[in-house]
Formats: sequence, structure tokens, C-alpha cells
Amino acid sequence: MFVTVETAARTAPAAVIVAIDGPSGTGKSSTSKAVAAKLGLSYLDTGAQYRAITWWMLNNGVDVNDPSAVATAAAKPVIVSGTDPLAPAITVDAVDVSGPIRTQEVTSAVSAVSAVPEVRTLITDLQRVIATSAGNGIVVEGRDIGTTVLPDADIKIFLTASPEARAARRSGELRGKVPVDVAATREALVKRDAADAGRKTSPLAKADDAVEVDTTDLTLDQVIECVVTLIEGAIARAGQQA
Repeated sequence: MFVTVETAARTAPAAVIVAIDGPSGTGKSSTSKAVAAKLGLSYLDTGAQYRAITWWMLNNGVDVNDPSAVATAAAKPVIVSGTDPLAPAITVDAVDVSGPIRTQEVTSAVSAVSAVPEVRTLITDLQRVIATSAGNGIVVEGRDIGTTVLPDADIKIFLTASPEARAARRSGELRGKVPVDVAATREALVKRDAADAGRKTSPLAKADDAVEVDTTDLTLDQVIECVVTLIEGAIARAGQQA
């Protein structure tokens, strides 16, 4: 059953729900966490949830390339997401997996796992519960938040950047952790974008009413300031209309 969020019931600006979508390497995670902290809002990294269930599949011998096997096992792991933007946490069956879910093995498998409809249904339901129960408001980042998870979010923002800029940023994140090949990173990002945009269930897409922000030539601080301004503007307009 498709569930929507009733924004009419939320009148306090503090209960604002912000959806930030976009592909990897656009500064989405860093921006979302910083914006949430600056505005005193909760924060949810939905991509971490898909990485968490992928990590569980890999560590429990599930063939991640077999949609039927993934669907059968999807409800087994217990995923709990922390919503503190200053210290976001995620556990699977009470085990802290914030580090392990960032490995290349998980990165390579997450698109296949997240494309399985049963996985998306379970994770989407979890995301809606977290978002709608955040009394202080929340910034939710992902790839289908504004289109599928929270279509009635107060404000929707879609971050973009050129493949070259995204590859450079992602390589910067990886440098010091694993050997970095910027060209290979760019190819991997483009490949994942194609997989996520082409999946049948909740593809990566910009919502019709989302504000697009191209971060290619912007510093992180500039992107944060831009997003904060957009959110404050939306809150002000809502107050005027009330």
C-alpha cells in the first residue's frame, strides 16, 4: 500500500521535512548533515540503510545477484538508524556497521540489492516511520525521497554535478583508504547512476517540484548556505500562507 505524509497536520516550522536527492559525489551527505545540524533538525542517510542490508546479505551468504534470494532474506536483518547529524549511526542486528558498509564490496553490490522491490518496500516503510516521527523536523537524503518516499515533503532539493567533479570528490573521499583511480571512479559513478535511474522500482529521479542545485563549481560551504536559504525561504512562505 502506498503511504503519503500528511503535511497539513504539521504546522510548526520545527517539524519541517526536507528531501535531498541526487547521485553520488554531489556533496549530498556532507550538505545534508551540515544543514540538519545548522537548523537543529534530525538527519537520515537512506543510502546507508541500503548499504546496511547489502552488507548483511554479503555476510550471510545471500547471492546478491539473485533477486529471489534477496527478496526472501530481506525481512531478516534488523536495521536501526541514528538521526543525530553530528554523529549518524547505523546498526544491523545491534552491530555497528557504519564503517563496514562503506567498503568497495558493498558499494559494488548495493545497486543490485536496492533494485529488488521487496527490499525497497521494507526500507521505504522504515524511512517513512523515521521521517514522520521526528518531532524536531528532519533532513532525509537519498535518491528517491522526493519522488517516492516522501512525495509531500515540505521542500525537495535535487543536487547535481558534472561526472568529472563528482569523480574528483569521491576520489578525495577514498584517498588514504584505498588506491584511487579517478577515471575508474568516474566510470563506476556513471555505471551506478545508470543502474539506479533505470531500475523499475523507485528509480533515481528529480521530483517535478524539486529545486535543482548544480554543485559543480560550488564549495561545500556555498552549497550548505544555498540549501539553508532554500529551506528558510520555504518555512517563511508556509508561515505567510498559514
